[in-house]
Amino acid sequence: MRKFLPLGVLFLLCTMGVHAQKKKNDVIKQLDSKSEEYSKIAHDIWDLAEMGYLEEKSSAILQETLSDAGFSIEAGIAGIPTAFKAEFGSGYPVIAILGEYDALPGLSQEAVPEKKSAGGAAGHACGHHLFGTASTAAAISVKNWMETNNIKGTIRFYGCPAEEGGSGKVYMVREGVFDDVDVALHWHPSSANAANAGAALANKSAKFRFHGVSAHAAAAPQMGRSALDGVEAMNAMVNMMREHVPEDARIHYVITNGGKAPNVVPDFAEVYYYARHNTRDVVVDMFDRIVKAAEGAAMGTGTTMEYEMIGGTHELLPNLTVQKIMYDNLVKVGGVAYNEEEKAFAEKISATLGKNAPEISSAAEIQPYKETAEAGGSTDVGDVSYTVPTAGLGTATWVPGTPAHSWQAVAAGGMSIGSKGMMVAAKTIALTAMDIFESPKTVEAAKKELEERRGKDFKYVPMLGNRPPALDYRK
Repeated sequence: MRKFLPLGVLFLLCTMGVHAQKKKNDVIKQLDSKSEEYSKIAHDIWDLAEMGYLEEKSSAILQETLSDAGFSIEAGIAGIPTAFKAEFGSGYPVIAILGEYDALPGLSQEAVPEKKSAGGAAGHACGHHLFGTASTAAAISVKNWMETNNIKGTIRFYGCPAEEGGSGKVYMVREGVFDDVDVALHWHPSSANAANAGAALANKSAKFRFHGVSAHAAAAPQMGRSALDGVEAMNAMVNMMREHVPEDARIHYVITNGGKAPNVVPDFAEVYYYARHNTRDVVVDMFDRIVKAAEGAAMGTGTTMEYEMIGGTHELLPNLTVQKIMYDNLVKVGGVAYNEEEKAFAEKISATLGKNAPEISSAAEIQPYKETAEAGGSTDVGDVSYTVPTAGLGTATWVPGTPAHSWQAVAAGGMSIGSKGMMVAAKTIALTAMDIFESPKTVEAAKKELEERRGKDFKYVPMLGNRPPALDYRK
């Protein structure tokens, strides 16, 4: 026999549901009213385009914004001058929102729909100016909601520098700054709106430095030992190694210093390597073999070699308990609707993306929910996800089909298309944090899932070892 709930209970449940939705709608309206203010902050950081560990002004802007909103600030955490923690409230649960703000080298363009250098050294081709600002906006809106509704717990914003190869969050995890966090929320700029279970490749990176002997390349070449020969010999051996690693592994490098003049045997040369795979054990094995190739190259060319670990990150471990809540809130918030000016801009960008570029109207759509994903890049959020139940999303801050790390991403991120996508992220994260604050059972379920997925015997070991933060890796 089917049992029915009493009418009084049904009425109470309906009333509670309506009240919860009203609170969410109020937060969305509050964020809408602040959209111009947050857009200005994002564009100020976009103009600065400061690279990893050099984000002094960008970090200061976000710290000041959060301080003015009533957060206490702890700057310079984990031995990193541009990292910080902003906190409001006290006690359980502790909900963390991650924010980034570093730019990429060599990608300084303008917010126009054609490739046009602005003559600068760096640009926000991964949209971290939007990332940090949206996360700040979400943290402030949650704090305001907590005050208004007398909600117990702690909302915490983490200012996370140098995600682009500097592994800022790894040092933060290593130093224990996330140890008392119950759930961590993050997002990333994208060309589509999705809150699926994410994936990212584990990664180890290092700079290999070869030292030789200078000599006149024509008059006395026998007196020289070329450091560049060492680099090129290493590259040749690593390129042969590609045949003997898993097919889905990735190895890439760039010669950062190959000498200054062709007629001088270079006594110094440097090459910067990344090794990636979707499991960290494979990355460790590949990296060890890359080191052996470097040692052999030095021996064969009569040079010497040392290397410096620059970065290292775990693969991403999604938490489906929290992820589904985030997806439901993204559906509620909706995607990005272009006005006529934005449509014209987007159409010009889309024309540069090839004939298979998605329709620009897809910026308004929400991608279907999926519990699996294929990794493409790496992120230091991976280390956070092995420490704290973590969930994230991407929003359409770029024209559909735009690849990250491109001039098209810089352009859209510097105008209103980027700002609109940023506010979708701010709203979704804020609503998700609200849901978690009001559901202790969700926190416990998320923690249980984390323990099951990473294994009972898991012990966190940072991929970059015990080296201090690589504060000068962009200099």
